[in-house]
Amino acid sequence: MRRLILIPFIALLLIPLTPARADVSIGVGIRAPGVSIGINLPAYPRLVRVPNHPVYYDPRLHVNLFFYDGLYWVFHDDHWYVSAWYNGPWDWVDPFDVPVYVLRVPVRYYRKPPSYFHGWGTDAPPRWHEHWGHEWQTRRDGWDRRDRRAVPPRAPLPAYQKHYSGDRYPGEFERQREIRAERYRYQPREEFTRRHYEQPRHAPGPRDAGPRGSRPEERGGDRR
Repeated sequence: MRRLILIPFIALLLIPLTPARADVSIGVGIRAPGVSIGINLPAYPRLVRVPNHPVYYDPRLHVNLFFYDGLYWVFHDDHWYVSAWYNGPWDWVDPFDVPVYVLRVPVRYYRKPPSYFHGWGTDAPPRWHEHWGHEWQTRRDGWDRRDRRAVPPRAPLPAYQKHYSGDRYPGEFERQREIRAERYRYQPREEFTRRHYEQPRHAPGPRDAGPRGSRPEERGGDRR
């Protein structure tokens, strides 16, 4: 009798455990700029507010993804990328151009923080001035000085993108632009966002960047 009772119990132990929700898959390497950074979101993210910031994030993802001023921002492999759609294609962003409200998101809201975040205060923004060096700090002076009275309202979420996943996801930049123009009437406040909306083609990636690129040798050394 004991042997009969143990058999189904052992069988339960042999059943493989699978996650309840596969939020994201991450590939290796970066392909052509404006195409893919190796991140694949299978569906529209479940965005929630970052407290006291005009920014959203998805706490269920294992990706540093944020939504601000009508665009998605991803910090991946030590670079910032941006897209008007949740699964790209992504454009590389020069660290001099990342909006201050994105830079000010506290460390605790990075779902996959790089190793050099270790030891930094979780309720403070990353120490970008240390990481990107003196030139960046000089040109972005004041980025970490917050004035709660001047925080802009959050941009409305592009909920229409919930209807575009899997085979319905528009991978072509022009098709994305057409749908956005029809379904999303938000007028961005940031100059960078306006330029991104208006650009006829994707911006260059870090491997094509000029002297303002974010590679360590262009920042005067790796300041991790």
